[in-house]
Amino acid sequence: MTTRPDEFIATPTLTGGHVRLEALTPDHAPGLLAAADDDEVFTWQAFARPRTLADAEALVDLYLSKPDAHPWVQVDLASGEVAGLTTYYDVEPALRTVAIGWTWIGLRFWRTGLNTDAKLLLLRRAFDNLGCVRVVWHVDILNERSQAAVTRLGANREGVMRKHKLRRDGSWRDTVTFSMIDDEWPAARRMLEERLASH
Repeated sequence: MTTRPDEFIATPTLTGGHVRLEALTPDHAPGLLAAADDDEVFTWQAFARPRTLADAEALVDLYLSKPDAHPWVQVDLASGEVAGLTTYYDVEPALRTVAIGWTWIGLRFWRTGLNTDAKLLLLRRAFDNLGCVRVVWHVDILNERSQAAVTRLGANREGVMRKHKLRRDGSWRDTVTFSMIDDEWPAARRMLEERLASH
């Protein structure tokens, strides 16, 4: 499959059974503020929970200013509410690789199927539309919940990058790297589709 490099950084609208992913714009700031409903959601993020509209606008600016982040807003189909954010980053068209991350959703959307559906949409785009051979996740070694969630997607734990980043509190973060490759995608896709069908 030959895919133009610009297609890797495009953020088209993607719609599943639980969620719609749409390109992030400044107009999404109020919805993101409403979605940021609990401090727990932001425990492992590089940024603090937005508490005012100005905070939410600054968060949108942060996502949009990252040159290698290509963000989508996650919209809950059942309610029409903005649920959170997710991105492709570390996009390498020549190597047919993307990373998925900078993801968060409001606490009230946890365990609803929304996050699994969003990941399925992003994986389908990566493997089926862009022809990726590898998708990557980077997770704080202390964030056991996210590590378990990535593992449930069918990704494999590759290793640990020690003292990889600084956390918000100034402590050093070891980062666990996970990946899924194109050979593993068909089985993972079937598993995720079956999980969502029975949700």
